[in-house]
Amino acid sequence: MHISTNTLFWIQQKRWLLVAFALGGILYLFVPAPEGLSDAGYHILIIILMTLILILKEPIPLPAIALQLLFWQVIIGGSTPNEVGAYFMNDAVFFIMGSLMLAVAIISQGLDKRLALGIIRLTGNRTWRIAAGFTAISALLSSFVGPHMVTAMMLPVALTLIRFTNKKGKADTNLVAALLFSIAYGATIGSIGTPSGGGRNVIMLNYWAEFGSGTMSYLEWMKMVYPMVLIEIPITILIILKTFPPELKILDTAVRKLSVNVARAGKISRKEIFSMLLFLGILTSWITLSERYGIGTIALMGVFLFIAFDLVSWEDIRQNVNWGVILLFGATISIGVQMKNTGGAAWLAEGSVNLLSGIIPNIDALRAVVSVGLSGVFSNLLSSSATVAVVGPIVLNLGGDPILLGLASVISSAFGYFTAVAAPACTIIYSSGLVRAPDFLRAGWKMAIMSIGSLLLLALLWWPLFK
Repeated sequence: MHISTNTLFWIQQKRWLLVAFALGGILYLFVPAPEGLSDAGYHILIIILMTLILILKEPIPLPAIALQLLFWQVIIGGSTPNEVGAYFMNDAVFFIMGSLMLAVAIISQGLDKRLALGIIRLTGNRTWRIAAGFTAISALLSSFVGPHMVTAMMLPVALTLIRFTNKKGKADTNLVAALLFSIAYGATIGSIGTPSGGGRNVIMLNYWAEFGSGTMSYLEWMKMVYPMVLIEIPITILIILKTFPPELKILDTAVRKLSVNVARAGKISRKEIFSMLLFLGILTSWITLSERYGIGTIALMGVFLFIAFDLVSWEDIRQNVNWGVILLFGATISIGVQMKNTGGAAWLAEGSVNLLSGIIPNIDALRAVVSVGLSGVFSNLLSSSATVAVVGPIVLNLGGDPILLGLASVISSAFGYFTAVAAPACTIIYSSGLVRAPDFLRAGWKMAIMSIGSLLLLALLWWPLFK
């Protein structure tokens, strides 16, 4: 039988899609469920295995991967269409949708230029102070508005400085890395600080409520986690500057050119002032009203007000929001809930504990290792939010305090320092083409050790005060 060149090319391009579905088909048709695991739970784990292969190799776009997650739940997972739909659209997905829209609204106002001028006025022209300022500002902002928004706002500032330091078309490569990683790693460490700091945080809040594990307010989350953000900021600055020591110690010319460039935008307008006040109102509502109305509902209300007051057009939102990300969030949350409902999460949790119990006899330490280990490893292979969506149900079935284990899982899912795909901020700076994949490894292992140590201090010294 003759196979056309086009068909062979398609098979080559989609080979991992074929491998994933073939493996899933073999497991579903010919391999019985392991002892102690229901058929429904087994089928959900098959779907997750296929999805992990697709996410790692990405033979099809991520939105398509999300779609297959949804229909497989109905075809082989034993769920009804309405069940999948109900778990797909919830407050966590509302928050993701709203935060992506808010990012477009804020950037469309040109507030990133104002931010640039403010940072330079604070730091001056010394390179180490600029890098330190980028790290601290990125961490503090991302803890409230998410790393993707902060990185999108800060990246143009760094790129402008880099462009102004070029000499004969060549830039100081360590300076480039130091500035870009200051933004990415700053935004990543800050994203754990509050529930609105990232999708992973809201997913865990949703799981706690969905599984009956307890609740945590916005301020309670900050009390438990924000000290770690403050501890990590100065250490992250030291790691970046030691790993990528810039040759240029003073950026006098670049800072002067940037100040002139930003000043051309003129004085701050009433529209920009109103935009900032509106966003402060949204932030205040997240802190004070999220328990009653939901963090996602408040985000959508904020988007509505930005549109209603003509601060952003729907056309801008439609064109610049990554709708595929919303699909992926909803789909991974729905499969996570099904893991819990079918017993798949409990089976994996029990298996993990039994596997390591001979090595780590203390049950509390064992639960902590499983929680942090699973989340930390998966976060460097998948996105941090997908990690929490998949690992969260397993962690919450380990026994022990589900709030503390859930927090440990969320925090360690932010340890995605080793690859460009692990965190939104890392993906954004990598897409600039100015940093290489090995650069993430050079700094990533140091960041991982620092973060694990900081989490250990938090768990041993700070969290016991709240029992």
